[in-house]
Formats: sequence, C-alpha cells, structure tokens
Amino acid sequence: MGKQLLLIRHGKSDWGNSHISDFERPLNARGLRNAPEMAGRILKKDLVPQLLVSSPAIRALTTARNFAEVWNKPLGQIQEESSIYEANVMALLSTVNKLSDKHNSVALFGHNPGLTEFANYLSNANIYNIPTCGTVLMEFPFEKWEQISHHTGNLLAFDFPKSADED
Repeated sequence: MGKQLLLIRHGKSDWGNSHISDFERPLNARGLRNAPEMAGRILKKDLVPQLLVSSPAIRALTTARNFAEVWNKPLGQIQEESSIYEANVMALLSTVNKLSDKHNSVALFGHNPGLTEFANYLSNANIYNIPTCGTVLMEFPFEKWEQISHHTGNLLAFDFPKSADED
C-alpha cells in the first residue's frame, strides 16, 4: 500500500479588513461555501484521508475544519503545523517526510505559491496555479513518508471549485 497525499489550498479569504494580519485573515462567504462543496466531492469518490494537517493560519484552519465536518472527523484531530504557513517547497517536504507511517493518506491544508510549487515538485503535475479551495491528489509507491522526494509522485486528480460551475 502506497501513500496518498491530498494538497488543499485554503478557501478564498476576506480582504475587507486591512487592520488584521495576514495570519488572522478569515475566509469570505465564497470560501466558506466552497470548502464543504470540495470536501463533498472527495467524500463521493471515497478518498477521505486518515489525517488532516493544517497551517495554523485562520483561513487554512477554517478550511480544514469545514472539510473535517463534511468528512465526519473530530475537529480536535486536525494537526496544526506552523511550518506550513508561508512555507516553501523544502519546508513542505520536510513536513511530509515527518508524517507518521501509520497513516497512508493525509490531507495537507496550506497556501500558495508554496502548495502549487510543491505539487509540481513532487509529481508529474504541471499545474500553473492551484485556485483557492483547489485540491491535488497524488500517490507515491512507498511505505514510508520519508521516502517521498522530487518527482516520486503520480498525480491522480486536480480539482477546484470553478471546474464545475459558477464564476
């Protein structure tokens, strides 16, 4: 059994309040709407991951919580990983390499541009940009997360809210 990694970019955030820090920025209405919808698509395909790991930034954590609710996962099980916030490819790789091998499928909630670069780094993906609430599913032919490295993954699916419908 190999490993599956689901990269999820946080939902659309609210830029209305210039007084809050980037870290504290919340999701806007569309972000709050897209998250359950995207989580539902993954649920329908029976691809719900065992572990949820999220950047502690409010918009990423809120997105993770929205997905967790749809997937019937306890919110307390979301693992916050500060290294995901503003992470580059190497920081993200280090986070993934440290995951516990008892989990074969993990969702990682993070930010651009790091997440898009990470998807392209890990797999044969050639994604220009992961839109907000976009999901990238990859699989790796390994037993251990520490074995994952440059171009060892296979892109299974790339999906995002607008691929289906509205604006």
